[in-house]
Amino acid sequence: MFKNTYQSGLLSIFYSCGSNPLAIWDMEVKNGHIKRLTDNEVNSIVLEIVSTNVATTFITCPKRNQVLGIKLPFLVMIVKNLKRYFSFEITIVDDKNMRRRFRISNFQSTTKIKPFCTCMPIGLSGGWNQIQFNLADFTRRAYGTQFIEVQRVQVHANARLRRIYFSERLYTEEELPQDYKLYLPMEKKSKKAKQEKKEEETAKKIPAQPPVTAAPVEVVAEPPVESKVSAATIPPPVAVSEEKIATHTESVVEIIPETVVVEVSSKEGEETISAKVEGEENNEPTAEEITEIKPDEDMPVEE
Repeated sequence: MFKNTYQSGLLSIFYSCGSNPLAIWDMEVKNGHIKRLTDNEVNSIVLEIVSTNVATTFITCPKRNQVLGIKLPFLVMIVKNLKRYFSFEITIVDDKNMRRRFRISNFQSTTKIKPFCTCMPIGLSGGWNQIQFNLADFTRRAYGTQFIEVQRVQVHANARLRRIYFSERLYTEEELPQDYKLYLPMEKKSKKAKQEKKEEETAKKIPAQPPVTAAPVEVVAEPPVESKVSAATIPPPVAVSEEKIATHTESVVEIIPETVVVEVSSKEGEETISAKVEGEENNEPTAEEITEIKPDEDMPVEE
């Protein structure tokens, strides 16, 4: 599909806010749903993939028997953790003309490397996450071969998707275009800060006036006067909630999703691959939270 296309910088294959985000994707739905909705956290349209069975509800790119042919080595996904089973797969071709498949999920606790499929666990933090997957490094460490291109991407339930794209290197938040970031509606703090700054600059331009000393005033004690106004005639002060103010002063403030960097390590001749969340030291799932499965078995079914 992209084999004869010039590939450099960023190459997006999914964007939830587009007119037809699944134009080059196939869908498979059973005991679940795939639909677009508005996420309250980012106040934007996202794609939700939910099912009681992870294996039966998914989206696949590209359609039918086509191949992507993307040579960019980094896969980046912006997903929201729904605190349920979640999985995705990437099929690549190496320099030995062998098709290898990487399956990443949050319900496995161990890494298994087989000749044609590698299964790895991943830990996601709550809310929105940015998953960065180095395909070239994974291919070299798992199979000792060189990454050539990506042929297929498959995303299973359960998650909300914002964007999926490939890149030639990892970009910082300042280098990414605006539509590749997430935004959260907040109070209009930027304009308020600008207004305060302008008032401070105006106050600096006006010369300070000397303090005025008031003449002493003689205080004459008077007998107390009984008030004729009842409490009912004076309405209590109306408190304006911050939520009402926010409805008129909304703006967008950028939020950075949690970045999940998938890393690979080897120990005593046995290849192991793990996933880490930046900012967290030990995010490895416990045995109670994650169930080990084999690649040949079906994915777990939530009751």
